[in-house]
Amino acid sequence: MLEQKQYKELKEELEHNMYPVDLAEILAEFDQKQMVMVFRLLAKEEAAETFAYMNSDMREVLINALTDSELEEVMEEMYLDDTVDVLEEMPANVVDRLLMATNEETRVQINQLLQYPEDSAGSIMNVDYIALRKDMTVADSILKIRQVGLNRETIYTCYVTEKRKLIGLVDVKELLTTSESKTIEEIMETNTLYAYTTDDQEDVARTITKYGLIALPIVDHEMCMVGIVTVDDAMLVLQEEETEDISIMAGVSPNEETYFGTGVFKHVRGRIPWLLFLMLSATTTQMIMNHYEKALAVMPQLAGFIPMLMGTGGNCGSQSSTLVIRGIAVGEIEFKDIGKVIFKEVRVALLVSAALSVVNGLRILLMGQGDPMIAVTIGATMACTIVIAKIVGGTLPLLAKKIGLDPAIMATPLISTLVDTSTVTVYFMIVSAVFKM
Repeated sequence: MLEQKQYKELKEELEHNMYPVDLAEILAEFDQKQMVMVFRLLAKEEAAETFAYMNSDMREVLINALTDSELEEVMEEMYLDDTVDVLEEMPANVVDRLLMATNEETRVQINQLLQYPEDSAGSIMNVDYIALRKDMTVADSILKIRQVGLNRETIYTCYVTEKRKLIGLVDVKELLTTSESKTIEEIMETNTLYAYTTDDQEDVARTITKYGLIALPIVDHEMCMVGIVTVDDAMLVLQEEETEDISIMAGVSPNEETYFGTGVFKHVRGRIPWLLFLMLSATTTQMIMNHYEKALAVMPQLAGFIPMLMGTGGNCGSQSSTLVIRGIAVGEIEFKDIGKVIFKEVRVALLVSAALSVVNGLRILLMGQGDPMIAVTIGATMACTIVIAKIVGGTLPLLAKKIGLDPAIMATPLISTLVDTSTVTVYFMIVSAVFKM
């Protein structure tokens, strides 16, 4: 339609058949001129929502291309929390231009949100919500929602305040199905969940998920209501936290940019510190093997079993750490449960090691890789390795959480390195005892 200059038809198509999130993805494939042309065809509301879904590079292109009046229209239609998210990603000169496109009241609110600590509830909350008084009737409340609802991100839950202090809430469903003469005080819910502006945003997101909320009210330390965190923001927080955990578990420094949007050298900077640390940590394993050089010289076939033992131990440790990290993330496992975790992992390890040791022993005998003594030695080593790996994998994330580190740090790469060292040590101790070396 752009190529054929069917602008009227394209405008109708954009208004009636396109979701803003899909349009943002499509525009990412366009060149700068086409993207600006399409964006200018959008209605104000759709333009603001599409802008919120764009990546930082696309936003910067549009900001530089749009006139001050066009930019002002977009900023007026955007919800405040989305505006703050955009500002946090933009260079200083772009931020100045965006702030110039907002009115004084909005600038004050933006500056207030920007002053909250990073990753706090205050930094992601929206200050636009429906506030009701307890002495209002249901009819008065519905009228107020009609008057101000278009400028609010959500109207499904309304909050009852008294001198700005949060005292209750009421759902629109309750308002629409109750007699119009009743007062809000008669129908409001007083057992209200809330969070403080300084609470961690991940904890807020978990609360919204746990209780199935559309939004969670945010209060200051005087219990005065200052905003809400909505479920869509909670989903973004959890997505970002899970992305960060996956990166750390894989031994990669977290990066908010997309895979293709990150340069090669930035990828290298994000990966090489962990790789260097793990490579140098493996020196301990090499030193242990050098210490038992004579044993390997007498029975060189012993060396062939080391990779299998180390791989099995690393896999077992990774399984345990992954499950425990997930349990910590969803609030199922806490540090006080460390005894229960060890008890469970030891029992799992004994059963797993028994099965693997028997199968591996039969494999060694059937394939002629050693006599029964070697089979027993490898089986004993495997049993000890699996028990150690399961305990290490299950406890290290809890210890990390206890001392204030991200549990994901104690994941696959680091645990594999620790288990490798333990495996080689236990292996040669058992070999030395069995074969009198």
